[in-house]
Amino acid sequence: MNTDTTPGTDRSFLFVLGSSRPDGNTEILARAAAEQLPADIPQRWVDLARLPLPDFQDGRHETDAWPTGENEEILRLATLEATDIVLVSPLYWYTLSAHTKRYLDYWSGWLSVPGSDFKERMAGRTLWGVTVMAHDDEVVADGLVTTLHHTAAYLRMRFGGLLFGNGSRPGQVRDDEQALIRAKTYFQRETPLARFPYEEEAGER
Repeated sequence: MNTDTTPGTDRSFLFVLGSSRPDGNTEILARAAAEQLPADIPQRWVDLARLPLPDFQDGRHETDAWPTGENEEILRLATLEATDIVLVSPLYWYTLSAHTKRYLDYWSGWLSVPGSDFKERMAGRTLWGVTVMAHDDEVVADGLVTTLHHTAAYLRMRFGGLLFGNGSRPGQVRDDEQALIRAKTYFQRETPLARFPYEEEAGER
């Protein structure tokens, strides 16, 4: 795990790598975007393949507490310490990778950790996504967009949208000139408060 702890800013970015392949296309695109962040904004990168989590077991309605593992605690604290969380996941079967989905499943458990106030502390922070896929049309990733947007909406987070790239073979995303151009300004995007569709409809009435 590589950590940059440069002080001097109120923002801090957590990049959560969810690929099963080291130095994959999605990580390459995410790092291209991260290079554009000001030097005084801390970046922390965690690789879920190197911090493996067991399958999540929902114990919210059980009397016995689920034991917290070392990797889980590292990820929980890293999540709570960041103002901006970037999920870096290739598109697997039109949604998140297994590593990334398992990490989000653990958010469900953290909601009920006594004294953590996880939902309250996540409110107002920003959720971002970076993905690379073999298809050229971004519409095939609508399921991934919905998952991240609704996750942000449930926690009253802001949503920065997704940075898309195209590639399949190792390093192929470097040939996607448009994705690399978008990466230069990705973290400068507006990040509105995420709202469920029914909330938006109610607000229009």
